[in-house]
Amino acid sequence: MLASALALGIGPMLTAGAASAAPLVRAQAPGYYRLMLGDFEVTALSDGTIDFPMDQLLIGASPDTIRTQYRKAFQKLPVESSMNQFLINTGTRLVLVDAGAGKFYGPDLGHTIASLRAAGYAPEQVDEVVITHMHVDHIGGLLQNGQRAFPNATLHVDKAEYDYWMNHANESGASAAVRVSFDVARKTFEPYVAAGKLQLFDGETQITPGVRAIPRPGHTPGHSFFAVESKGAKLVLWGDVVHSAVMQFRDPSVRIVWDSDNREAERVREAAFADAARQGYLIGAAHLSFPSFGHVARAEDGSGYVYVPLSYTQNRPGASGGN
Repeated sequence: MLASALALGIGPMLTAGAASAAPLVRAQAPGYYRLMLGDFEVTALSDGTIDFPMDQLLIGASPDTIRTQYRKAFQKLPVESSMNQFLINTGTRLVLVDAGAGKFYGPDLGHTIASLRAAGYAPEQVDEVVITHMHVDHIGGLLQNGQRAFPNATLHVDKAEYDYWMNHANESGASAAVRVSFDVARKTFEPYVAAGKLQLFDGETQITPGVRAIPRPGHTPGHSFFAVESKGAKLVLWGDVVHSAVMQFRDPSVRIVWDSDNREAERVREAAFADAARQGYLIGAAHLSFPSFGHVARAEDGSGYVYVPLSYTQNRPGASGGN
């Protein structure tokens, strides 16, 4: 064949084609990742990433210590941090945990709906949207073009959380770091309220069979976890209990400037790590590296904890998946 090609004079063409440079693509793969949890399908959805200068945001460790630990973890500061949402398909209901930042934090965030569509779903199919807390990066995506982004969904949030962010009197006393959330909360929640689509929960509450809200205030006044359980398999979605895997697993006393109650946030984080390590269930969190599914173990030397990311799975029939 080579001799025939040379005889026909097409050898140089083949050589030139093989040597031509392919352009760089640059774009990342679609931002979703699935696991099976018992009979439930849970899909992590990426809203994008945002740069966090952790040496300026974390409290309870010196900037030099923070920079050293990130350097040991081969990560540059500011660190590119994930913003994760989770879609739970129970077989009868479609439940979205948090909505992402929408348009409020620039082009690097606001990709939840695109990720949801890439994962094979439409916003109109979502039955329930549950909110861990009402900081901008978790609620901005509730709106799209000024309308409800999830037009058929009921919106669920802790009553103490809603009451805090809707009270104008609290705005002046809040730190500058979170003050913008008051305005965004009013803008994003009002269309759901007007449509009769808001439901407040108070205390531990079943959202739908297999999905349970667990109030864990500290990061915000009504911050909540969501426990997902099917056929003995369990996943607990933590919201913002941890922002820095590098620092906070090894030392849960390290806090972040966005906590409304530093000490209570620390207590909740320590309790969450201890419970996950003791019981061995899966966890997911908003700001752990996408897709953020994993386990927590106690460090062998007894000082703090270790985050163990879940191994990649194709969810083959008969495989264990997230169980």
